[in-house]
Amino acid sequence: MGDRLVGKVAVITGAGAGIGAGIARRFAREGCRIIVAERNTETGPRTVEQVDALGGSAVFVPTDVSIEDQARGAVNAAVNTWGRVDVLVNNAYAGRGSRRFEDKTTDDLRHGFEINTMAAFWTMQEAFESMRLGAGGSIINIASLNGVNAHMYTVEYNAGKEALRALTRTAAVEWGMHQIRCNVICPGAATEAYEAFRRASPENAAKLLELNPMGRMGDPENDIGGAALFLATDDSAYVTGNTLFVGGGTHVNGVPWRPTLSRWRHGFESRWGCHKAAGQISMTPGGLSRGR
Repeated sequence: MGDRLVGKVAVITGAGAGIGAGIARRFAREGCRIIVAERNTETGPRTVEQVDALGGSAVFVPTDVSIEDQARGAVNAAVNTWGRVDVLVNNAYAGRGSRRFEDKTTDDLRHGFEINTMAAFWTMQEAFESMRLGAGGSIINIASLNGVNAHMYTVEYNAGKEALRALTRTAAVEWGMHQIRCNVICPGAATEAYEAFRRASPENAAKLLELNPMGRMGDPENDIGGAALFLATDDSAYVTGNTLFVGGGTHVNGVPWRPTLSRWRHGFESRWGCHKAAGQISMTPGGLSRGR
């Protein structure tokens, strides 16, 4: 076990699985105390067990970040339990699936902003006073290449994540005087969602990796968690207002991924586009296409 986060307290939203759980495990290996803010009452306690086993200490706080009182309450739980907040990781998100821009609803867009932008706004505001009084802190917001590269059919997700980047940069400027650092990670990781896609469509998963200069997806704990650890420690004491792309170089050349989505079948069952009911998915030089 390392000691880079011994004595530090972190709040991680969406820490029950995927990138959030990976960051929690990486922090735990460095002795961190963690609030696992997660709405799933099965996966949240599982992350707590992992954190405790790895040398950290964790408390599960059932949290739906789309509800303001619960989002703020997760941060307050850290203050009430350990008297401080040093690191805040806004990671939680629940998707609405893939549909064309013109078929998205106002509720879809509202959902994207509630989870991706408003939730971070609430937790950041709540963490501010503790960090200010503690002579600083680190806020790490998880955004997405979907927004940076304008991936198709997820407009509410893209817009919410890009608004999150603007939120982060603004806070970095306003709160820099308090030594509160605010940064973004845009990750690409082999999460449970990606693994489900790979099992459902191994050929397309392999072709997707061809678009990645490093030829692999990131590991939630070692790759994404390692980047988050850098931003959480004094190694990044002079780093704020930045977006750190941790996706194997997939941000460099924009998006060759240009899937088609026919009018007679509006959505994929997952954001990876592995629904097969309306026809076989195939990869073309321009990305994914759907055969009839």
